[in-house]
Amino acid sequence: MTINALPQRVNRGARLRLTARGRRALAGALLIPAALGVGAGIAQIPTAMAGHERQDAAVYEQFNTHTVTGGETLWTIAEQIGGDRDVRDVVHEIMRLNNLTSANVQAGQQLALPNFS
Repeated sequence: MTINALPQRVNRGARLRLTARGRRALAGALLIPAALGVGAGIAQIPTAMAGHERQDAAVYEQFNTHTVTGGETLWTIAEQIGGDRDVRDVVHEIMRLNNLTSANVQAGQQLALPNFS
């Protein structure tokens, strides 16, 4: 009788081997839900900020109305009503109060002006 002196390999189950492409795919599959969660959180920031702006909009409960005449600009109107305030800030407030997307105004246009007093 012959005894085999060589050790036998024991199969302990298949070992998982990932290629570089497989590692990238696995990392992507794990990171995508985390990235979506962070993105959803960041997407809520403007909504939260908009709610805060609505509270600030109530500051000018009283305002004056003004009809734009020929040759007037939003900047000249802001200089007249702003006093010692920065003209850029006053123009921004007039634009916000009237929902204007630009500082262009036309003769005959009605504007609501903030009451700074």
